[in-house]
Amino acid sequence: MADFQDFNFKLLVIEKLMYSDETLTPRFSLADLLRARGLGDDPWSYAYEQDVSHQVVPEARAHFEALEIDDELLLTVDELVVDGGLRVYQECAPAWDGEDELFDVVSPADLDLLPRLGRVVSTVPLAEELRDALARRGVVIA
Repeated sequence: MADFQDFNFKLLVIEKLMYSDETLTPRFSLADLLRARGLGDDPWSYAYEQDVSHQVVPEARAHFEALEIDDELLLTVDELVVDGGLRVYQECAPAWDGEDELFDVVSPADLDLLPRLGRVVSTVPLAEELRDALARRGVVIA
């Protein structure tokens, strides 16, 4: 099992495997988790009520931090998308407005976990260190 150093990088991988490819299951839903725990069924309201509207909801962070991703699944990742509208971000921080660096990936430390990564599609500027590390690996940034 992979040991990610950068939580935000792990979220990009989860987006690809869980929400795009649907190979990492079960699919996480913050609304379902809150409902199951008797905490309501509206993640947006919950985030405001808990005063975590501009951060990752603790229940979502705990789930994604503990989530194990099999090395075989990591071998299937050939592309990542970096975009403020990712589903994984909505599940983590339902009230997030995308106007800060909450989900920025700055460290290239986890790139070795994705040996087949060949392309990163980004609608936001990437940190220089990450961009340089991707370029050194021959990863296309689009």
